[in-house]
Amino acid sequence: MAKKKSKSVAEIALIGEIEDWEKDVIEALLEVPSGGECQLYIDSSGGSVYGALAVFNLLQHRQLRATAVVLGECSSATLLIFAACQKRQVSPHSAFLFHHMHWESEKRITSGQAVAWARHFEHLEKEMDELLFRLLGNAEQIRAWTAADRYVLGSELVAAGIADFFPHK
Repeated sequence: MAKKKSKSVAEIALIGEIEDWEKDVIEALLEVPSGGECQLYIDSSGGSVYGALAVFNLLQHRQLRATAVVLGECSSATLLIFAACQKRQVSPHSAFLFHHMHWESEKRITSGQAVAWARHFEHLEKEMDELLFRLLGNAEQIRAWTAADRYVLGSELVAAGIADFFPHK
């Protein structure tokens, strides 16, 4: 994760799995004044939904004006951060994987904890899907992509009115 200030806009890279950059990105966002502006450069296949929620919630809590610039991939849980941005810029070939949450656990838990987690997981999955549909707009298209576990190109997001192409010089 690299951070640089240019024209008072913080530039923050979200590269790789969420678990690899969550702490650095949160620290960088805390350096941006509340209500300030930042540009998030994204190339991430996703990872922890809780890590993505932490960044998402910090952007909202501090009322940061964020622009997402998708350099390569923006998939899975990283889509929550993309959705939190007021401006979304992509290349025609940027890639986005829309899917329902996946359940992964390496923890040793009791059957009671597993049942409680399954209830929580079901609720969280529905909430995250609805949040994504609401923030990105064009909910029926997003629902279709999500139901199909579909990779979508940046050009398709632009055609759906969800993003704009980033300027080329």
